[in-house]
Amino acid sequence: MRAAIVKVFSTKHSLTLPAAALTYMEQVLVENEVPQEEWISALEYWAKEYLKSEESSSLVSLSALKRAYETLQVGGPDESDTIDPAEVNIDKHFAVVDAFDMPPVRFDPVRGGFTTAKSKSIAGQAASRSAYLRERWAIIKEIILRNENFTPPALGGHDRSNYLKLTSTRNLLGRAGQLFLLFGMLSHDPEGRLCLEDADGRVVLDMEDAVPGEGLFTEGCMVLIEGEYTIDETVRVLAMGHPPSEKREVARALHGHIDFLGTGAVSLKEEEKYTPTVLANADVSFVVLSDVWLDHPRTFPALHKLFTGYAAAVEYRPMAFILCGNFCQGGWEGRDGVARYTAGFNALADLIASFPLLLESHFVFVPGPLDPWSSATLPRPPLPPALTAAVARKVPRARFVSDPCRIKYFGLELVVCRDDLMARMLRGLVGVKHGDEADMKRYLVQTILDQSHLSPLPQALRPTAWEHDHALRLYPMPTAVALADRYERFALTYEACHVFNPGRFVAGAEVEWSVWYPATGKSERSALTLD
Repeated sequence: MRAAIVKVFSTKHSLTLPAAALTYMEQVLVENEVPQEEWISALEYWAKEYLKSEESSSLVSLSALKRAYETLQVGGPDESDTIDPAEVNIDKHFAVVDAFDMPPVRFDPVRGGFTTAKSKSIAGQAASRSAYLRERWAIIKEIILRNENFTPPALGGHDRSNYLKLTSTRNLLGRAGQLFLLFGMLSHDPEGRLCLEDADGRVVLDMEDAVPGEGLFTEGCMVLIEGEYTIDETVRVLAMGHPPSEKREVARALHGHIDFLGTGAVSLKEEEKYTPTVLANADVSFVVLSDVWLDHPRTFPALHKLFTGYAAAVEYRPMAFILCGNFCQGGWEGRDGVARYTAGFNALADLIASFPLLLESHFVFVPGPLDPWSSATLPRPPLPPALTAAVARKVPRARFVSDPCRIKYFGLELVVCRDDLMARMLRGLVGVKHGDEADMKRYLVQTILDQSHLSPLPQALRPTAWEHDHALRLYPMPTAVALADRYERFALTYEACHVFNPGRFVAGAEVEWSVWYPATGKSERSALTLD
């Protein structure tokens, strides 16, 4: 019985059980004469009800556990707790989150949960250089160990040997000729050989017979490798794949009490109260445009036509316009670069201000790789106020934020990232599945969501600010990701997360953008032709 409790609460849901809570659960199961074959399902219901509570935490409290049990006994919450959608001001449940404002939430591998660090520095300390990689590794390892393929029955059984088991690189020595399943990060050693690193060491990989799974495999990716350890102290790789991902609802059930965005933690129970409101406001939409070149001759006529259309249909007015860079074709460097940006944003401010009805919408500006002051490091700071003062003055709801940034709408989360990620991933490939069915767009989406990170690349290919690596994290998995990229547009859904690339705004014969609808969680392509 105790093994079943630990399996559900500790192994699957990463909860720490004090002795009093463990004893209480055993007592409840015995008093209610729950059959042994129903222990797991009963405990699963209990754990989920506990996690819905507003006072749930990774350290289980006896009082919250008792309240969850009492709720299950009376058949769930009172229907009077539901909220009338007509009485809700949806603007109060909308927030734009800058990457540099996100709290430094760190993963504690000992407790198997997240904590909020006290300090937050741009440069970081020397220890941060390796700490953020260990943290990435530990988060994904926890996801793997919770996966059903790695969690054998607590009560034993004949099929226990069919479940997968990870082996550390430290335990390979002296076991040549045996097959192992390893988990670690792809890297290169000082001799330039491809290796797999984990928390205990490093082993050289022989990729001659390797069969990569679906996705893009680059240095810096956390991967699962099945292979044979050889007498040369290398691993002959037979198969390589990305780790399994964890759906948003599962992660929220585990860590719903953690405030990842800095907007306040929202329990699952409170989130469910507002679900009818989200569904009732089916016309709420977010318009996403990428590469809005303010110095291109077609941009302002296209924006004028776009704004005219949305202003004419008041009931379909978007809640937010999200404009991503680059905001000039050639960037800010070179002759008159800063002057072009200033003139472009001055003209954009006048254009938006000429549509008074649209001033009730939010305007979010996300910098691109070539925008001031351009840097290869992520996250990027917002556009400089000196260049955008006219927009800030004339557009009341204008926000200039980092790249990436996040949009929170009730319990939904939209991640917006402007980066040419596909090109970087392809340049750093060490393995990819070949064949006629290879879909690079799907592989890219699968890779970033399985890696739980927007940039699973080494510092040489994609520098990141160590202390702000948590702002690039895709865990818990967001509701949607706007991956604004120079690559061709796409819209895909993977593990219930919708990922879309709106495409370049003024590229080709048409101008195009994407519209994301929170009620459905999906995006739609929009386009218009200029006369």
